[in-house]
Amino acid sequence: MIGSPDPLHRAVPPGPPTPIVRTAGADDVPELVRLINAAFAIERFFKTGDRTTVEEIRDLARRGEFLLLEETQGSALGCVYWTRHGDDGYFGMLSIDPAHQGRGFGRLLIDAVESRCRAAGCPRIKIHIVNLREELPPFYRRLGYAESGTLPFPIPEKATVPCHFIVMTKSLA
Repeated sequence: MIGSPDPLHRAVPPGPPTPIVRTAGADDVPELVRLINAAFAIERFFKTGDRTTVEEIRDLARRGEFLLLEETQGSALGCVYWTRHGDDGYFGMLSIDPAHQGRGFGRLLIDAVESRCRAAGCPRIKIHIVNLREELPPFYRRLGYAESGTLPFPIPEKATVPCHFIVMTKSLA
């Protein structure tokens, strides 16, 4: 019998394979750039240009780590960047391919980042979100994050309207 039996003893087909999370390598940089720019295209209502470049991703990879979410056949579904800021963990550039959004893949990557931060001994994890993305604070609050401050937008020349970052923090204890 394929899958697990149901109470009526019919064969229940197995669900789709679980995607895997792996550490991205140098060969993945072009795919990371594609994923991030596609996912962040939604931000064009307040800023100009792409979210990132090959050079920026390479630079960030020297200071932290990108995680890549893939289907078992190797197709990229999403990615996220994480690093340490002092004792705390930090993640950003959470990106899910627009064709695969709304399926829980973002949560899967956040779980992976939180797990890595716990393993690294980080007591807290932080994220910076743009205040104009009003859908994001409620999403992160549901995951246990709370607003803990603000920061200036780092590249104001790319902003078409005034904006700033909201810092959200979660205890990992």
